Amino acid sequence: MRALLFRDLALAVKAGGGFGLSLAFFLIVVVLVPFGVGPDTGVLREVATGVLWVGALLACLLSLDRIFQLDYEDGSLDLLVTSPLPLEGLVAVKALAHWLTTGLPLTLVAPILGVLLNLDPSGFGWIVASLALGTPALSMIGTFGAALTVGLKRGGLLLSLLVLPLYVPTLIFGAETVRRAVDGFDNTTPLLMLSGITLGTLAILPFAAAAAIRINLR
Repeated sequence: MRALLFRDLALAVKAGGGFGLSLAFFLIVVVLVPFGVGPDTGVLREVATGVLWVGALLACLLSLDRIFQLDYEDGSLDLLVTSPLPLEGLVAVKALAHWLTTGLPLTLVAPILGVLLNLDPSGFGWIVASLALGTPALSMIGTFGAALTVGLKRGGLLLSLLVLPLYVPTLIFGAETVRRAVDGFDNTTPLLMLSGITLGTLAILPFAAAAAIRINLR
């Protein structure tokens, strides 16, 4: 499993499978927002939390179709499925590799981009905390969607349509966690809901994704 993780990390970095592309997309989204809503710092402060979360969510979508598709095309996925490695473990490793090359960098760079949107300083720590809690769920849900569409030609659009509705609860509670903290309200409830969503996806979706892969490879 460790070798598989390092292999996926190397492919993501060397082949442009997510690391640089996601960060560049995140930066572009944040830079373009002030041109669209105007330079008013008050308006930017109001939308900063939502923009950062939406940008991170969309950036996570960019590399989802590569999670299993490359292995499927070169035959590696068939070998991995028949190997002694549990298929649920394979799914978990794939999701972890996606998070390390996409979710984690987006989380770390979010406060820097928050400065461009005039995010309240009290929200810097919370945007990192909410993304750190929420992006693993995005990666796991995306891995599940990739498992459903593996083997389909041009399945990227279908994958996005399947995954985006499942992303909505994470987006709502992640953004609400930061928004309440910035406004001075108690954010315990959305924070617990966000944590529950992440734990639930990590507990259930590896098994669901493994079942989807078995069905698609029959």
